[in-house]
Amino acid sequence: MNAASDSILVINCGSSSIKFSLVQPQSGEHLLKGLAERLGSEEAGLSWKGKVNGEKTIGAADHKQALLEVVELLRVSGLTPAGVGHRVVHGGEQFSASCLVDEDALAATRATQHLAPLHNPVNLLGIEAAQAAFPELPQVMVFDTSFHQSMPRRAFLYPVPYELYEEHAIRRYGFHGTSHRFVVAKAAEQLGRPLEELALVSAHLGNGCSAAAVLGGKSMDTTMGLTPLEGLVMGTRSGDVDPSLHEHLCNTLNLSLAEVGSLLNKKSGLLGLSGLTNDMRELLEAEEAGNERAAIAVEVFCFRLAKQIASLVVSLGRLDALLFTGGIGENSAQVRARCLKLLPFLGLDLDEVANAVHGRESGGRISHSSSPAALVVATDEELLIARDTAELLT
Repeated sequence: MNAASDSILVINCGSSSIKFSLVQPQSGEHLLKGLAERLGSEEAGLSWKGKVNGEKTIGAADHKQALLEVVELLRVSGLTPAGVGHRVVHGGEQFSASCLVDEDALAATRATQHLAPLHNPVNLLGIEAAQAAFPELPQVMVFDTSFHQSMPRRAFLYPVPYELYEEHAIRRYGFHGTSHRFVVAKAAEQLGRPLEELALVSAHLGNGCSAAAVLGGKSMDTTMGLTPLEGLVMGTRSGDVDPSLHEHLCNTLNLSLAEVGSLLNKKSGLLGLSGLTNDMRELLEAEEAGNERAAIAVEVFCFRLAKQIASLVVSLGRLDALLFTGGIGENSAQVRARCLKLLPFLGLDLDEVANAVHGRESGGRISHSSSPAALVVATDEELLIARDTAELLT
């Protein structure tokens, strides 16, 4: 038995990439992390970090060939996982928890492909490639949407003809469930209180952004909806817009619906407002240097974040703690400060000293002890997937 014999290989497949990590679910240690990118092109490459770091070109490898490269990397590193956990974006209403991969689970996941046409097909491709690469290992699917299946109908239904929900599954699903689920459990540990008694708002802020209202460990509401486009301002995604904007842009700019969808998903958000970048760090620097468009992008981002956080408290009835996670949430003191200053009615009193160091010296807390808690909580979606996988294997 080697050092990784009880570890889990976590796989996250994108359209032209595979992120992978070998995780020890008990300790949380990442024994090996890597990325296969630009798959299908002549520039395809594999890079990894572990006891030994490295990178290599892998020709015009596809997903299956890239995973075979990962198998060989594990072999030469002397690492043998106990199972494989897969991130799957959309589970529809069929999955309220993670599950072992079998033919029924695969068929149910294929049935949701129309709800996530950019994500689920490549997630399934990754599963098929992993089954070929690791035929002896059990495989598990962990869904972004499953955590939000506890939302009540008042939160998940759209006010459209009910038959669209009954016949076509048109409803709000929510995403980033693995991150929100990990973060609220970690926050309960940081607060020293049982998760079951806490009312929390979790804000996952990165290139993709969403916030969730979590009561007693269960999702009551969230900002993303049928797709990951709804909700907060994001790196390149617009978040909430007037639904008639699609028709208006088609008519006035002679765009197709697909072109409008691409504009809202890939050319909007921080990038669209600033005309510069989707990177919050660069925007804050540009704002400091006097760039007005950068200032506009940051202002809109923070305002809409605070507005959505306030609305989520309605689903909770009270607020015990506000959690910041993700690349922006964990690392941008300025964004957190601006957000809290827009929410004085929630009683959150920012501790500027603690916030400046991201709560590292105060157990993650960035608010004064006399006020409701505001916490910085580092997310680890790979660890949650590994733990779900290990639990199902046992």
